[in-house]
Parts: sequence; C-alpha cells; structure tokens
Amino acid sequence: MNPRLARVLLVSFGLAVVVDLVSLGAGFDLGHRIAKPLLMPLLAAHAGVHGGPRLLVAALLCGWGGDVLLLSDADPAFLVGMASFAAGHVCYLVLFRRTARARGALLAGAYAIALVATVTLLWPGLPADLRVPVAGYSLLLTAMACGATRLGLVAGLGGALFMVSDTLIATGVAEWPQLPSPDFWIMLTYAVAQYLLVRGVLGTLGARSAPAAAYGEMRSTTP
Repeated sequence: MNPRLARVLLVSFGLAVVVDLVSLGAGFDLGHRIAKPLLMPLLAAHAGVHGGPRLLVAALLCGWGGDVLLLSDADPAFLVGMASFAAGHVCYLVLFRRTARARGALLAGAYAIALVATVTLLWPGLPADLRVPVAGYSLLLTAMACGATRLGLVAGLGGALFMVSDTLIATGVAEWPQLPSPDFWIMLTYAVAQYLLVRGVLGTLGARSAPAAAYGEMRSTTP
C-alpha cells in the first residue's frame, strides 16, 4: 500500500467531482463530459492502491462503464449502461457476503417494501420496453444496498444513496416532475454513494487486519 499515492488519487477524485458538479450546475456540458468519466477510475485506483479487494475495484470500473454509456441519450446505450451498473452491483453483493455477516430480517424487509413500492409507482410511466429491465435492475440495486448494511453505517449509507441516485434517474425516465438541475443531484448522490461504499469496505478490512497485525507483533516479541 502506498498511502501518499492513495491520498493523491482521492484528492483527484474529489476535484473531479467538484468540476463535474459545478459544470452541471452551470450548464457546461463539456465540463461534465470530461469530468464524469474520470470519477470511477480515480476512485478505483485509490481503492486498489489502498489495498482494496479486486471485487471492489471491479465494481467501481463497472460503474465507470455505466457512466460513460449513460452520457449517450440512445436507448441501447441506456440499457447496456444499466447492465454495466448491474454487474457492479453483483460484484458488491459477492464482496459484502464475503466480508461481513448478514443483518437482521427487519432491515431486509424494509428494503423489500421500498423496492416493491418504487417499482409499482414507476411502472405505469416507464416505456414498455424498459419496464422489465428496470424492475430487474431495481432488484439487484436494492439487494446491494441492503447487503451494504453488513459493513456498518458508512457503507449502508452509501448503498442507500445509490438507491436515491438511481431512483432519480428512473423518475426522469418515467417523466415524473423533477428537481431543478436533476443531473446535479443524481451525480452528487452517486459520487458520495460510491465513495462511502469504498470507505465502508476499506474500513471493515482495516479493522479486521489491525487485530491480526497486533497479534503478529506480540508473537514476534514473545521470547
């Protein structure tokens, strides 16, 4: 692990987020198109340099694929981009299952209710050819967000914000009334979500490795 390089990459990610959000707020489309594709590669590089697992890096790079594809307004690009994000959610799900124990059934039930309510409300407004893909994607997204709670508050909040971000996208597709500058709020919640998921994973792995390292030091100093 190279802490200095990891910090540089994290600061670069933060600067790219600021440039992207300012560009969206100012209506500067070129700035958004330049900054958005930089976000996940920088965060993935930070996670990799920090010693993060390959599944974490893979999840972020799948997010990068979705980011790039969603820059296009074409329907095929939207579907392939959604598939790329779905692959990222699968990576997160496998990672969460390997990293921590499951939480209580009550929390899973709450997420299930949120899933059913969201899909039911959005369904009539979605284009017919997107209804099933969006429902399937929503199931994976909800499972990922629920699974993130295995790692504690930070990752759990990241999963919840990911749901908020993608729900904002879905309401736009369903032609619901939108917040002012909807892309700004979508990217803000998305960038924060991915960052919190990275912090949650790295924090959990760091907390696990610390006792092992301390035990190793004790063993090495024991006569």
